[in-house]
Amino acid sequence: MAEQIGNGAPADIFISADIDWMDYLARQSLIRPETRRNFLGNKLALIARAGSATTLAVGPNFPLADALGNGRLAIANPTSVPAGKYGKAALKALGVWPLVQGRLAPARDVRAALELVCSREAPLGIVYLTDAVANQCVDIVGTFPASSHPPIIYPLAVTAASANRDAAKYIEFLQSNDIASAFGLQGFVLLR
Repeated sequence: MAEQIGNGAPADIFISADIDWMDYLARQSLIRPETRRNFLGNKLALIARAGSATTLAVGPNFPLADALGNGRLAIANPTSVPAGKYGKAALKALGVWPLVQGRLAPARDVRAALELVCSREAPLGIVYLTDAVANQCVDIVGTFPASSHPPIIYPLAVTAASANRDAAKYIEFLQSNDIASAFGLQGFVLLR
């Protein structure tokens, strides 16, 4: 979406799942810097197919490789997709990356990683907590410590090309107490 805005696609507000894409637009002067805010936060979750009864305490040197059995770990592509990059960082920080790096089922995005677990193609996966909460075909085995990966932050800003006088007001509304509980129910953390 950031590239589309860079190519002239009309948009009033840009909300990114990745700080790097917001920085990309900022470097090209395609957002109004005074409107930029860190909007939402998220967590990483380890998931299993619903009803699998998998139990695992996510922490330093946890037995993830053993829990995979002969299967693979579903994860968004750790070389290019933000959720995969966060997942790789968490696994490295927890000391289990060397044991699972050759046993990944890299997916094009978080939803595809989720689907690999839902369809039983992978016994476990790493996704955003919000995606796990929204999907009834998986159980959340655990969440990764926030200290194990860079903060998952969704920034927002009004685009430089916006002629909508209410765009800044809409950003304020999105950060209001009235809407915070709706985001919280989905697993997001409202940042202020």
